[in-house]
Amino acid sequence: MLRRRVSPCQSHPRSGREHGLDSSSGAPRLLWVGLGLALVLALPESLVLWAPAAAHPLPAQGHPATFNAIVPQLRNAFFGWQNFTCPVCKVLFTAINFGLKKEPNVARVGSMAIKLCKLLKIAPPTVCQSAVQLFEDDMVEVWTRSVLSPSEACGLLLGSTCGHWDIFSSWNISLPATPKPPPKPPNPPAPGAPVSRVLFLTDLHWDHDYLEGTDPNCADPLCCRRGSGLPPTSQPGAGYWGEYSKCDLPLRTLDSLLSGLGPAGPFDMVYWTGDIPAHDVWQQSRQDQLRALTTITALVRKFLGPVPVYPAVGNHESTPVNGFPPPFIEGNHSSRWLYEAMAKAWEPWLPAEALRTLRIGGFYALSPCPGLRLISLNMNFCSRENFWLLINSTDPAGQLQWLVGELQAAEDRGDKVHIIGHIPPGHCLKSWSWNYYRIVARYENTLAGQFFGHTHVDEFEVFYDEETLSRPLAVAFLAPSATTYIGLNPGYRVYQVDGNYPGSSHVVLDHETYILNLTQANVAGATPHWQRLYRARETYGLPNALPAAWHDLVYRMRSDTQLFQTFWFLYHKGHPPSEPCGAPCRLATLCAQLSARADSPALCRHLVPDGNPLDVQSLWPRQLFC
Repeated sequence: MLRRRVSPCQSHPRSGREHGLDSSSGAPRLLWVGLGLALVLALPESLVLWAPAAAHPLPAQGHPATFNAIVPQLRNAFFGWQNFTCPVCKVLFTAINFGLKKEPNVARVGSMAIKLCKLLKIAPPTVCQSAVQLFEDDMVEVWTRSVLSPSEACGLLLGSTCGHWDIFSSWNISLPATPKPPPKPPNPPAPGAPVSRVLFLTDLHWDHDYLEGTDPNCADPLCCRRGSGLPPTSQPGAGYWGEYSKCDLPLRTLDSLLSGLGPAGPFDMVYWTGDIPAHDVWQQSRQDQLRALTTITALVRKFLGPVPVYPAVGNHESTPVNGFPPPFIEGNHSSRWLYEAMAKAWEPWLPAEALRTLRIGGFYALSPCPGLRLISLNMNFCSRENFWLLINSTDPAGQLQWLVGELQAAEDRGDKVHIIGHIPPGHCLKSWSWNYYRIVARYENTLAGQFFGHTHVDEFEVFYDEETLSRPLAVAFLAPSATTYIGLNPGYRVYQVDGNYPGSSHVVLDHETYILNLTQANVAGATPHWQRLYRARETYGLPNALPAAWHDLVYRMRSDTQLFQTFWFLYHKGHPPSEPCGAPCRLATLCAQLSARADSPALCRHLVPDGNPLDVQSLWPRQLFC
């Protein structure tokens, strides 16, 4: 779908006329079928949220999993497999491209996409209707700017014998000519050295329409809310504080979390990595998203007072979900409405230069204290689900090149750097992920910590040297969500970090996870009690929290099933799924902890013992649910 020769600034005529699908005027009916196909293929990555999560919610690799499931149905339902040959396919998409340039009719595309969504049972009919109407305008705009060539489209639909589908081609950022210093592991802090406590909040997902007593297992993508209906008489309804199902949180639970932070504090600063709104992604307006932003920001400020808070942008902040156009997209399609609102809401926490780059691309850098630089990345520019990257996925907004400049300047000053973001690097588009991995390797002495969320579970990603993929040189911490989605306890994380003093390494020394046990909290008459679930070093027997310790933990868990079961319990914030995690599940989960670089099965090659029938590639296809 990537046509880089199209100018990012060129405009396309938009028609307000609507024609019936069978009208003889305008493009032929097959054209609108094809355009509807394009839109409906874009929706499942968001609407798949309604399905219960797999045992280990991990990122999809290669072709999106939903494509593989839906494309055969499309062939049979609309084209007839025998008749829909490669030449016919290319003629169809040639007509589609011609029709788009002549008259991109949003209403026709949406109408066909709704029919396809209902036919393929991607979501309940009302959700199909609302979601398509929400996505259609942006999707047609993206399609008109980045038209699939007939060869690419037919390669997607019919396989490699009919064409090559690789819309996200490889690219590389430039590293400075400055030689990389020899690797230098951080020195342990001296006894009695200051330790900073950093509160980490992520994936709060406030549901304005949460309603106690409603059906937690409704047909919609999100339940426990107005419109979910009542549960069967034999089943309990949604709990007062939250529910172990495909449900988000009422405001009172987030109020309880923030008001009950005292025993976990005091805090020196807060990292807050996004996903504020709920998962009702089929019906969100810009007004809904801005209400969530301002309401939760005010709540955080109310309870944390003077403690500095440093946010990052999540994939659910925008609407449509995952829709983050690069800065060259202007007008009503741009993200300016969101970034301007964030800058206004977060102005008390961020300096002028940080606000400037936040307004442009949703990322920024600042210095929380002497010797430490904090970089907040907009990880939506690496996202597989950000359909705007179909126009051009090469270092969107120049963010990675900007990151290199920030890291080089920090290295020159002798500063250390923390990076925060929402989507973890191992879950990104391949080229973005590989470039980020390369940057981490180059600046391993400067990078003291990486902190992400998004997966809703408690995990990590280890980085290795690029030459041998054997020397652990960095670790990214993936903290669990505040939300219960799907089937989890609410939770948050606290990091102990080498403190603010001259010569500090600013590395993570340990971390603690806190939860609200919903089983206990939802008992009639009970009050919510947020409790520490575990301390990392104590629970896992780690000598420290440096990369090598997390690498060793993975290989200890490979052979020690009891240790892995402890990890599995904590991975799900104390509420694991009822089905056991057998050998394939265990290997896939451990592989994910080693995979800070997307599409790199070699990172897991040592996990599979000789003679094991499971090959490394079989561990790799993974599906993300958030």
